[in-house]
Amino acid sequence: MIPVTLLTGLDDGFRGAVAGNLLAAAGPRGVLVEYDVSALSTGSVVRIARTATGVIDREVVTMDHPCVSCAMRGSLVQLLASIAAVELYDIAIVNVPTAGDTHAIATEIDHDTDLAVDAVITTVDTTTATADLTGEELIRERGIPTAAEDGRAIAEVVVRQLEYADAAVLTTDDESTSALIQAINPRLLVKTSPAGLLGVRLHVPGVTVEPGSIAAPVDGRTFVWQSARPFHPERLYDALEDLVAGTARGRGTLWIATQHRSRLSWDSFGTNVSIGVLGPWLADLPADRWAGVGQQHQARSALEWHPEYGDRASYLSLTGVDLDVRELRERLDGCVLRADEAVHPLTDPFAPYLEGSTAA
Repeated sequence: MIPVTLLTGLDDGFRGAVAGNLLAAAGPRGVLVEYDVSALSTGSVVRIARTATGVIDREVVTMDHPCVSCAMRGSLVQLLASIAAVELYDIAIVNVPTAGDTHAIATEIDHDTDLAVDAVITTVDTTTATADLTGEELIRERGIPTAAEDGRAIAEVVVRQLEYADAAVLTTDDESTSALIQAINPRLLVKTSPAGLLGVRLHVPGVTVEPGSIAAPVDGRTFVWQSARPFHPERLYDALEDLVAGTARGRGTLWIATQHRSRLSWDSFGTNVSIGVLGPWLADLPADRWAGVGQQHQARSALEWHPEYGDRASYLSLTGVDLDVRELRERLDGCVLRADEAVHPLTDPFAPYLEGSTAA
């Protein structure tokens, strides 16, 4: 079985430098797989495998749909399996382009019995990290090669890389950046050099963020709020922009008064907010279907079950830099439906987005 290290990150230059360092550390029995995605829009990607002494494989991957992850999933495992079969190499390093989905790639690699993901490492430029994580710029606006329909924000790309990674290599020893990314993923091993990361089994397959879950407070970077009463839909909608200002990551479950039968998720990345339907509340499900609901939600519901509303409640976590906790708490409290307010006359601005969809 050949161990595989996946390397991801926003900045191509720094990620490439770290990849070179890892290959040098691997010695003559290491292989680096890289992808040239500069011609992605035309439907082709160049995959290159090389050792410290030169290129051992080069292939042009063509596809009907120009997608980085699609190009990799269709060819990477086959290449890695052939590398393992010749028994000349001890480790493989994969430099994943910015738009690639390391979660999907790692899952496919781990399904092959001759391969195993040792570590997922992300690279972080400390000079731009805070702006990238708290901003609103889209990936296509940055000029990063990706599918035409890829509407993700830069903040979402970076957060997803951080949340799935086992370790992060920073350009400089920046305490503020380190604190922020560890608040997003407390499991992260943070370093300023890739030294010591190769050949160490850090990755645990299947570890992902449960939809609708919240993050625990870390060093004052994460604010947690909850309410046993539903949100007033119009007040919450009007407050969205203010609630995510200065935040890097938001997670949680929403109970909106006009969506009484739908448990909703909150996912925010920088100033971009996504609200989707997770499914029914446990209170509306027979007990034999509870196993299909996330374990964290089941555990929270068991502790906080309401005699009338069951598991209906809202809880959010917001992670960012210099958050005004008092202002956030007052703003969220003000969005809750008051006891003297009726539900039936309310207008629901979320309804057009949620109807027939899993996300808004």
